[in-house]
Amino acid sequence: MSEVFAAISATPIDPAVVDDFVLSPENGAVVSFQGIVRNHDQEREVTALDYQSHPEAERVLRECCERVAGETGLRVAAIHRTGSLLIGDIALVAAVAAPHRAEAFAACAELVELIKQSVPIWKRQHFPSGAPEWVGLDAPAETADGVVPSPIHGPA
Repeated sequence: MSEVFAAISATPIDPAVVDDFVLSPENGAVVSFQGIVRNHDQEREVTALDYQSHPEAERVLRECCERVAGETGLRVAAIHRTGSLLIGDIALVAAVAAPHRAEAFAACAELVELIKQSVPIWKRQHFPSGAPEWVGLDAPAETADGVVPSPIHGPA
């Protein structure tokens, strides 16, 4: 089976860690994706984000990496941030190495989509005016004290 690396991190992500994991002498292409916190969501200005993960998020992230690695036979890695992030911070790094670029691009795109669809991580967007808003996988309702209850289920 192909090698994978998956982690949830409360500290800033170094993209080189992910790229270095997938790099190997037999591969001529490394494709990596960096998800960056942007200053807007559709028409609304965003000032910052908070990410919260379910306790099973790292297991599900690893399963996403293993699925793409198993389907392609390629080396796959991903790290997703949690905690408070500012505009320009890296929220997700995913990378795939392959002998040729086309398969690396396709596998990396598949990995990112699978992560976005499957990994139980929610983000709370902060706006210049108004209350923050949770978005993500079945975004949980925020309680009066600002605590977001953990979901009782997550993707398998």
